[in-house]
Amino acid sequence: MSKKLITLTINREQHEVLIEDNELLSNVLHDTLALTGTKYGCGTGECGACTVLVDGDPILSCITLAVTVEGCEITTIEGVAPKVGELDPIQEAFLEQAAIQCGYCTPGMILVARDLLVRNPKPSEEEIREAIRGNICRCTGYTSIVKAIQEAANHGCCCK
Repeated sequence: MSKKLITLTINREQHEVLIEDNELLSNVLHDTLALTGTKYGCGTGECGACTVLVDGDPILSCITLAVTVEGCEITTIEGVAPKVGELDPIQEAFLEQAAIQCGYCTPGMILVARDLLVRNPKPSEEEIREAIRGNICRCTGYTSIVKAIQEAANHGCCCK
């Protein structure tokens, strides 16, 4: 298998990485670049733990080849906060509503919520549940996650 040098823009920073043609984005983020917030869950695109934003849209990094996102803007959970030491309003709402238990699903949930609130600043509960349906949480039962997203929306989170 041949290796290829590509440039990825992740969290507003460019990274040159040498990858195999068949290397998954989740592996490049987690293993090569040490962005460990992106979680590897199922490996089949079923659980949403590996969700990142590519050009603002949520994608499943465990089924996305890294070479396919060269030239795109990738946002991981590490790039959500406005500054180091601060939290994004969605992250704050997750803390306030106790929407985090084990935390494994949280990065993917937050990135999906961010996408939803950019597209729809005042979603209904049904719209929130629809947006997060591809992200599995085995701990919370989703009620606190939905409340956190509603709280972020109620506080005018524009999430840009």
